[in-house]
Amino acid sequence: MNSHCAHLPAFVDGELPLEHHEDFRAHLLSCEDCAVRFHDLLQADILGRLAHAKAPPTPEATGIPPTPWPLTPSQPAGVRAPPPHPRRWRPHWSHVGALALALAAVGTWAVRVTREPSSPWPAPASTRSLEARLTSEPLDTHRPYVPMRGGAPAAAPLPLRALAGMEDRQDWRGIASVYLLAGDARQALNYLGNAPASPDVDSDRAVALALAHAGASEQASLDEALAVLEDVLRKRPEHPQALWNLALVLRNLDLPLLAADAFDAVATLGEPGWGEEARAKARGLREQTLARGRAWKQAFAATQDLMADANAPLPLEEAAKLPGIVRLAFYDAVRAAPSKDAALRLMPLADALDRAYGGGTVLRATVTRVAARSFQKRGPLARDYARFVRGRTPFPPAFLETLRHSGEDDLYVGALGYELQAGRPVDVAAFARAADGLGDPWFHLIAERERANQEVRDGQWWKAEARVLEALRTCEAEQLDYRCVDLRAWLTDMYLGELHRPAEAQAHALAGWRLAKQQGEWQQERLFLQELAQVARFHHVASTSGAYLRESLARVPDDPAQLGYVHRNLATLAWMDFRVDEARRHLERAMESGVPLGLNGAGVLADLARFGPMPGAADALSRALSGLRQGQPRPGERALLDALQGEFELERDPAAGRALLHGALTQAEHAPDDMYARRARARASAALISDAGRTGASLEALTLVGRQLQMTEVPERCVLAVSVQHERTLTVARGPSGAVLGDFNPTRTAPLGQDASGLVPPALQEALRGCDQVLVLAPPPVNGLPRLLPPDIAWSYRSGHTTVRPPPLVDGGTHLVVSNVDTPAALGLPRLPPMSPPTREDTRRVMLEGARATPARVLEAMSTATEVEIHTHGVFSPELSDASLLMLAPERDGRYALTARQVRAHGLPKAPLVFLAACGAARTAPFTHESFSLPVAFLDAGARAVLAATVDIPDSAGRFFNDVRERIHAGASPSVALRDERQAWLQASPGDRWVHDVLLFE
Repeated sequence: MNSHCAHLPAFVDGELPLEHHEDFRAHLLSCEDCAVRFHDLLQADILGRLAHAKAPPTPEATGIPPTPWPLTPSQPAGVRAPPPHPRRWRPHWSHVGALALALAAVGTWAVRVTREPSSPWPAPASTRSLEARLTSEPLDTHRPYVPMRGGAPAAAPLPLRALAGMEDRQDWRGIASVYLLAGDARQALNYLGNAPASPDVDSDRAVALALAHAGASEQASLDEALAVLEDVLRKRPEHPQALWNLALVLRNLDLPLLAADAFDAVATLGEPGWGEEARAKARGLREQTLARGRAWKQAFAATQDLMADANAPLPLEEAAKLPGIVRLAFYDAVRAAPSKDAALRLMPLADALDRAYGGGTVLRATVTRVAARSFQKRGPLARDYARFVRGRTPFPPAFLETLRHSGEDDLYVGALGYELQAGRPVDVAAFARAADGLGDPWFHLIAERERANQEVRDGQWWKAEARVLEALRTCEAEQLDYRCVDLRAWLTDMYLGELHRPAEAQAHALAGWRLAKQQGEWQQERLFLQELAQVARFHHVASTSGAYLRESLARVPDDPAQLGYVHRNLATLAWMDFRVDEARRHLERAMESGVPLGLNGAGVLADLARFGPMPGAADALSRALSGLRQGQPRPGERALLDALQGEFELERDPAAGRALLHGALTQAEHAPDDMYARRARARASAALISDAGRTGASLEALTLVGRQLQMTEVPERCVLAVSVQHERTLTVARGPSGAVLGDFNPTRTAPLGQDASGLVPPALQEALRGCDQVLVLAPPPVNGLPRLLPPDIAWSYRSGHTTVRPPPLVDGGTHLVVSNVDTPAALGLPRLPPMSPPTREDTRRVMLEGARATPARVLEAMSTATEVEIHTHGVFSPELSDASLLMLAPERDGRYALTARQVRAHGLPKAPLVFLAACGAARTAPFTHESFSLPVAFLDAGARAVLAATVDIPDSAGRFFNDVRERIHAGASPSVALRDERQAWLQASPGDRWVHDVLLFE
């Protein structure tokens, strides 16, 4: 300690003479001991002052919930969030100049010549270190942005006195701004949650959301920030800070053209400094992006004359930069070469491409092989091939048959490839054999893709999936990046369209998008923007989906096909968010493009029919459905198309509409494993249920709900059915007397939230009061939402497939308990407290703990269990899985998560009673056509009943689940046991609101 250290208490108390401040500030920045003591003393001072201050207004007086003071002697101020989850490079708009901020903080906040409250904001510096814009006026003065370099800064001390004054004034937005400047976005979010809603508060909240992604996916944080900013701009389109922050979020989502448009919108506001910076940013983003597009278009143009002009220059430079599209053109040029010399002229291009693909002689061998052919025979075939390709006409069947027997397999493969690309019928087996026979891995990968397509058409999707995954491994080993991107697109479409597995689709879409950008493949990059838009739509992230779509349109704004595609999908997104007029406008734009509306557009047309006639809708729907019915649609596809037509007709000709819907439902039930059939069943059922409710046929509606859930019989008493068809909600109850009571509400104006509160009217709740227990029949999207009924009613969600069973037998097999799990250290998950020992001897108890609790061992042990308890961490991330994951000990290959798909595939032959004491284990993916969650997976695998929570649960939850289990052993049914334990728990601990979100699935 030197002499300066002795001045610290006086400096903190404001009693150090002003002439000594500059020297002491310099010392404070270099003395670690003083820095720590300074912070502690300042906190002690402010806490003492708060203790003697008058009590703040009560929540009842202010209408604002109290906020606990976040800084205590045991909780350091300025705590930094952990580093973000790695995703991709992003500009450092979150870096704070901590050293400069600390200087300013000491100079501005610690000086107290008087006891008057000082400004919480440091004196403006010449530059800013936070790229985002905050709405507090003193912080929005423009200064050049200079990001911190060399890593994250040290945490800056916070102005505790100023914060206390701001808290007294309930200036929650101001406090949040202080925390944002100090780099603590999570604390900022806490305070912004107390502020009354306003565009300014939401703009700042979006900044905090974008920065507060520590320990989670940056993608999810940016998704949420984008949604908040778009909502602000719908209310105030020229909100300057929201426009600026929107541009930053779009840029960080790698959507540069949309970001440039947002910066341009800021520039038009004419704000000093901000306008100039916005124009510069927009210009840089646009020029860099469009330059890549120009390079691709130039390379593509350089290949177009290779087939037609024997003297066309060889695109050797382009082959080095963009080998994918050049290789495509090379193959066509070799096929079209009418002579040996014309083929050999391509040898330098073959060598350039071989070099671009890492060496080897595959393409040189192609030229050598073709040049050795007899051109007296091959020449005329090559000329005809070139004529058909240049003319963009179908290859005549007779010509294809000639090629098949000519021995010129490369011409045969090329011609069939064009036929496949055009969607015309092809002998896939013959094509694949010929492609493999060329000895070029490029064509082997295409052959595997087409074999997989045939397997999908034959209903053998599992074979197709395995084949393409293996082809992808081969592709990556051969470094054939262009073909790898193509396979990623195939897998994305497969996981979305056929299997409805958006998490896996997202992984392949992101990988394909990055690879396309890395390779400069502008066209493939644009197509993956559309793939990512569909993934986001399936995840119900409408704002991000729309942003991907608009970015793809900005790449080719004058293409009618792209215009139609984007606007019909934007119509779908607007419909999902209950913006009916906007959906109608987008659909009209799509119809004006002259391009058929496709499946999504047809679906929105069918939905909008409920909101009145739309000019041209009937003709547009007819054209769309006719186009989709061309070829040989599978039964599930036919059922879905009939369902869409039935929904549309239901509003014009009810009898015809009902007939179509009943027919679609019957067709769909005959193809239960087909994804299109499941969608058809969901749409047809929802429409018929709503129609029955609208006409007062409540009993018919109840029967239809049971049919949708595949129940062989519906109980005649103590049953509740709840069906939501977008804006329409139908509830039907049968109480202990069996009397039927229904309620139809067609006025919903927002999507369902995180719980089902308010869905069941009070009159229907009262009708169920006399029931010992209530079975709830709720198709998606209601199934799995908590708080559907009051806590004093015993109820459970019923999944179908069977008649009502007696309570689960629990004495015929083992009692498996998974606890005290050694999750991977890299996850940073705290170890849960050990399980309490059983209150009585349990000879059936089998423990899996520590490193032994791996997914494989847990699955194996569940095979003999009649009771299963899993006490571990639960995680829900749509990027990893479409349902919650249970975190277990890692296998030898590193896998540590138990997923719903693993459970469903494994089977539970002993029909166990399952307790999932893990955070969010009952979280349900927001799919409208099927319920997908861990509890549903356990039921599908054979479990009799599953208890799980939809929210995070405390360590004490293990005792709650165990007490429910004890009540069941004492003879109570699971729903009664859950109800009674919930009531007892709330009576003892009224603040434990999480127990409302523990659900029973039977």
